[in-house]
Amino acid sequence: MNFTSFSALYLKELTHEVIPFWEKYSIDHKYGGFFTCIDSNHRVYDTDKFVWLQARQVWTFATMYDQFEKNESWLKMAQLGSDFLVKYGHDGAYNWFFSLKRDGQPLVMPYNIFSYTFACMAMGKMHQITGEEKYKTAVDQTLKKITQRMVKPKDRWDKSYPDARPLKNFALPMILCNLYNELGDLVPEEEKKQCIYSYVNEIFDLFWDDKRGVILENISPDGGFSDSFDGRLVNPGHGLEAMWFIMELGVQFDRKNWIERSVEMALSIVEKGWDKEQEGIFYFLDAEGHPPQKLEWDQKLWWVHLEAMICLLKGYELTASKACWDWFETIHRYTWQHFRDIKRGGEWYGYLNRSGEQLLNLKGGKWKGCFHVPRALSQLYKISERLKI
Repeated sequence: MNFTSFSALYLKELTHEVIPFWEKYSIDHKYGGFFTCIDSNHRVYDTDKFVWLQARQVWTFATMYDQFEKNESWLKMAQLGSDFLVKYGHDGAYNWFFSLKRDGQPLVMPYNIFSYTFACMAMGKMHQITGEEKYKTAVDQTLKKITQRMVKPKDRWDKSYPDARPLKNFALPMILCNLYNELGDLVPEEEKKQCIYSYVNEIFDLFWDDKRGVILENISPDGGFSDSFDGRLVNPGHGLEAMWFIMELGVQFDRKNWIERSVEMALSIVEKGWDKEQEGIFYFLDAEGHPPQKLEWDQKLWWVHLEAMICLLKGYELTASKACWDWFETIHRYTWQHFRDIKRGGEWYGYLNRSGEQLLNLKGGKWKGCFHVPRALSQLYKISERLKI
């Protein structure tokens, strides 16, 4: 690939393509908030608003304002989304809905705990850059709700039969170890440290399956292996995302052992998740090699590859691992060639089939918004700058 440097490449893609795309096409000038369902011709094809994607976009623009440049248009974008969320995103008691109609009317009940976690992250970042008390209140109240729902994340909307096969899911400790770090001084230092250590240890000691060399998506409450579809489920992208979260925490808390173990685990995850026949990282796998439960198991998704790139470049930065660098170069090449829109530019495509061909002609939808691409480009730019590459 011909380019002057990785850092220049990532910065240009972030500030000249991806961020301007969301500024130009996602704003709902009539009702506030953002459109996320945008097709390959950059047209809005559905106006429903998904609370976790609204929150992620708020966090993205607030973070760009906080960490890159005090650009007033970025601040206005963040405020446009946060105003909409504060007004319509929850039921008044900080139970965050899953989705809303365009005008803010609730559409889907607050069954999904990740509406809560990303709303909390967005409100925390807005408090950091504005100091407004309403955001601190939202964080405090939402954290209480998250804590109350941790044992049963879907609350009364859980469709599984009570206690028939209780399982703990990996996504929550993964998200929470990062959330508490993101909230900064909104959480007392000792409480934050205690929570982060608890979630990191849970990932290392319970969800990591040393025998199979993967992180399991679901485990028995005692940490045991559940020989079932859900118990054998592996999501390589989740594992790699968690590993770079823990690497950052290892730096922050001066835990070199966390960094070294995360790198070791990441290399195992990417080796097992890589499609050796057609390249790219599988979306889902079965830990025992059985036919996967998920019919979309062999798709190649944007966020999986971007999280892998962050993880491996960060691993190289912190340990000088040649294996991390080799994998980073391999995945960078695949990602850059397959997910970017070389014709129209802007936001990237999200879904490819196994052979790397575009599967859906969308730039955003119900599950894809303004988050993974800009966050990854931002992270990759910063690491590349430090490495001077």
